[in-house]
Amino acid sequence: MTYCVGILLDDGIVLASDSRTNAGVDHIACYAKTHSFTWEGRRHLALLSSGNLATTQAVISRLQREIQLSEEKGPSLANVGNMEEAAHHVGRTSIAVQEQYSSKAHSEARFDATFILGGQIAGQQPQLFLIYPEGNPIMPPPYSPFLQIGETKYGKPILDRIITPNLSLENAARCALVSMDSAMRSNLSVGPPLDLLIYRRDQIDGGIHTRFESNTPYLGALRKSWNNGLKRLFQRLPEFTWEHATRHPPENSGEAS
Repeated sequence: MTYCVGILLDDGIVLASDSRTNAGVDHIACYAKTHSFTWEGRRHLALLSSGNLATTQAVISRLQREIQLSEEKGPSLANVGNMEEAAHHVGRTSIAVQEQYSSKAHSEARFDATFILGGQIAGQQPQLFLIYPEGNPIMPPPYSPFLQIGETKYGKPILDRIITPNLSLENAARCALVSMDSAMRSNLSVGPPLDLLIYRRDQIDGGIHTRFESNTPYLGALRKSWNNGLKRLFQRLPEFTWEHATRHPPENSGEAS
């Protein structure tokens, strides 16, 4: 499994993913889930992937091959007119790969793949899409401007509480990493290295891409600070009424006889 999150903000886009594809007692495998495509000054896009690894690899390979063959012949991420067209193009490519694999399969094996596409084309707004295995894309709602794929449930609570459109890119990036850490803590199938990509609005330069290994000092410091902060907050939660009464019994105001 995996976990990927994309956050759409007033100031740009934050994308984060883990790299774990298999986690067993004696076998752990990793594969990057963040794939970026950049034409400096013109457009930059990133695709986060989850699902059948053969499908996601084949989809990425086809998209890259289309770009390498020609930017002018046939649709590709290099020449689609807007981000919505890019999302539909990824969806069609995913469907074609799934159908190709399914036609050769000798069992009921599933080749589903889900993607998050984020980026900006010069002169247009930054946009974020979730692309379902069926190929149809959706955008995040304005009141909850983030999208998740993979093992989403453990990392969602922090996003629900913190993410708003006017949050800074840096705070959103920290929130994404805490969300990733929560998923890793509760699910063995999510693990480092973690990829973090920040696209600042109208700076079409490929963004800031950082990879965090399990021993990266910043990731360790973030995890420690978050854990300690949660423990301190927990200790400050309001007491039940009976706890207060037990700890602070009323004084006997009557005089001894």
